Amino acid sequence: MLAVSTSAVIAVLAFASVAALVTVVVLRRLSPAPQGSHELVKAVDEMRLKMDELSQDLSEALERAERESRRNRLFGELGGSIDLPELLDRVLDAAMEIPGFDAALISVEGQGVAPVVVTRSLTPEEAAKPPTSGVAGALPGTITVTYRYGRDLGADRSERIGGGVFIPLIGRDLAPIGTLSLFWRAPDFEPSAEQIEQAEAIAESSIPAIENARRYGEARKAAETDALTGLYNQRYFHETLRREVLRAQRYERNLALLVFDVDDFKGINDRIGHLAGDRVLAQAADRLREAVRSVDVACRIGGDEFAVILPESTAHDADQLYRRLQSSMRGTALGPDEDRLRISGGIAELQHGDTAAGLFERADAALYRAKDQGKDRADIARVVDRPGP
Repeated sequence: MLAVSTSAVIAVLAFASVAALVTVVVLRRLSPAPQGSHELVKAVDEMRLKMDELSQDLSEALERAERESRRNRLFGELGGSIDLPELLDRVLDAAMEIPGFDAALISVEGQGVAPVVVTRSLTPEEAAKPPTSGVAGALPGTITVTYRYGRDLGADRSERIGGGVFIPLIGRDLAPIGTLSLFWRAPDFEPSAEQIEQAEAIAESSIPAIENARRYGEARKAAETDALTGLYNQRYFHETLRREVLRAQRYERNLALLVFDVDDFKGINDRIGHLAGDRVLAQAADRLREAVRSVDVACRIGGDEFAVILPESTAHDADQLYRRLQSSMRGTALGPDEDRLRISGGIAELQHGDTAAGLFERADAALYRAKDQGKDRADIARVVDRPGP
């Protein structure tokens, strides 16, 4: 109905503009010499003004129709993605079509993990510490906030966030699942009731798709996570390594791989039992999580063997990570006899023409060399000379 109504308005305005133009032309042709009637000249001028107003109305109607069309298209695409960050991007695309808003943020709570946050047109400083509603906990409803700044702040007023609309996202079980926030920078702007209603409609329409994406993400995480350690599992490791190798080769970026295992783990199991051995592996995973960067991918790839994919890193970076892990693991006691946890590692850096399988094989071979050399150490894979064409 909205599309039909808009089309009808545009047609009427176009017809009126053409009629006005024809009237002006006719009046001009019928106009007498300069000494003619002032009333006729005045009528022509008024008609010209009306034509300009109609043209402006037509232009605004066309702009509104295009905006509504884009927003409706984005609405239709919301259910087409089950990847949560991509879905939230589409929600912000639709929200930013509402005139008057200059930036946006959407935050969705995770299940036992940090919230997923996607921003639009915020500065790095604003994104790191985004404006808030000032309300602790879940929002009771939509809140509009205007911010005031002291005179000592030197930034141009028009560049600061002037205010925001904060809309709670309420799930089917009436529990809050996140917040959609829209911001403006214009000093004298205040969103109208219609603009707020449009934003609320976007928030409400996005909730079923967000909940579906959350459930998919939780199911996928469960399928990709090792139950004992909470690290990514072997399947995820090989998929991610293959993807990161292709990316690094395409963009000529560095990539390193560290593979390590617990020294003499069979003896540990025999001495303290398998249940205690599982606790040792869980402790090793905890130490690993503490040592890696946020961009690194830490995995348990089988038994007592672990691996870390290090994007944008060299073999030296991977060796530094191993040394941190080695020091941390030695602080873990294995029982009353004060034995300490020790690890051996193999390191490989991506070379031109490497495949994921080749990179892993070189790191694994380096691990076996470290074992042969006495354990409790890491070996860096040698660069393999490849024959020419």
